[in-house]
Amino acid sequence: MAESTEVRNLVYLVTGGCGFLGEHVVRMLLQREPRLSELRVFDLHLGPWLEELKTGPVQVTAIQGDVTQAHEVAAAVAGAHVVIHAAGLVDVFGRASPETIHKVNVQGTKNVIEACVQTGTRFLVYTSSMEVVGPNIKGHPFYRGNEDTPYEAVHKHPYPCSKAQAERLVLEANGREVRGGLPLVTCALRPTGIYGEGHQIMRDFYHQGLRLGGRLFRAIPASVEHGRVYVGNVAWMHVLVARELEQRAALVGGQVYFCYDKSPYKSYEDFNMEFLGPCGLRLVETRLLAPYWLLMLLAALNALLQWLLRPLLLYAPLLNPYTLAVANTTFTVSTDKAQRHFGYEPLFSWEDSRTRTIRWVQAMEGSAQ
Repeated sequence: MAESTEVRNLVYLVTGGCGFLGEHVVRMLLQREPRLSELRVFDLHLGPWLEELKTGPVQVTAIQGDVTQAHEVAAAVAGAHVVIHAAGLVDVFGRASPETIHKVNVQGTKNVIEACVQTGTRFLVYTSSMEVVGPNIKGHPFYRGNEDTPYEAVHKHPYPCSKAQAERLVLEANGREVRGGLPLVTCALRPTGIYGEGHQIMRDFYHQGLRLGGRLFRAIPASVEHGRVYVGNVAWMHVLVARELEQRAALVGGQVYFCYDKSPYKSYEDFNMEFLGPCGLRLVETRLLAPYWLLMLLAALNALLQWLLRPLLLYAPLLNPYTLAVANTTFTVSTDKAQRHFGYEPLFSWEDSRTRTIRWVQAMEGSAQ
């Protein structure tokens, strides 16, 4: 840990700094990076909570901008020492068009890389996704895998396709000469399923359960396991690797790391019930009522309806062929690469992560009454 007596002279930029993960990265940087003098928060929609951060010793600069606009990105990057590129469009439900997803996730990442090259910013951390790897649509399990485990990544959905392309761009940019003649140092972090305060999908499941009389219905076998990681630990890994990029450029540059912690491996439904159960919801067993072939049929029907209705209205149900395949395929990681390369250890225990998330859900419960 760096000493608090260090000189504050570093400028960080966080793209997507008002998103679910971005907000946690911003707050973590203010708490855990003592060399920070200015923190630029770049987002299409700025959160009102930024105002409360402007009273501390670090200059917090809110920049409303769009990653698809190269000139806006270049202006935000100019003079920054480190860029954490967390901006992205996460959409597995079909709320956005494939063209929009590509424009934000791929072209936006190109804009960030080129801005670093043009302005001389040397250090870039990219928020990738486990979905760059899988689960694939063939249902092949990824059981306790690491960054080098062979796995057939079969991408047809626009979101994982876009994240895979963007990650490849970031890793290939490692070593490019930036303005001033020094090399660009990049790396990518692949979180497994992120949970925690502010998680929109958990919010959706909670409200869905309330509408159904405090019940959620099991659709996926409990034997299907998924890796999940607390948002605070994902933010911590971003801060830690950004801090180490300069000193460990030869080791970390061009590398990809799974984001992990000690959260237990369970099915999505059983894992979510770790938080929703204490808030009054219960999980009803329905395997006999909803066999997998019926779920496949419903998912295909939803996809057809989405395609037919798109010219008229937005129809984006939670169940579609991609989300069903992901939920029904085991994907868990077992790796210590981040620990070996830059000393990562989870900052929050499972017990603390669970408690914090339950408190957040309970606060939603109170506000809904």
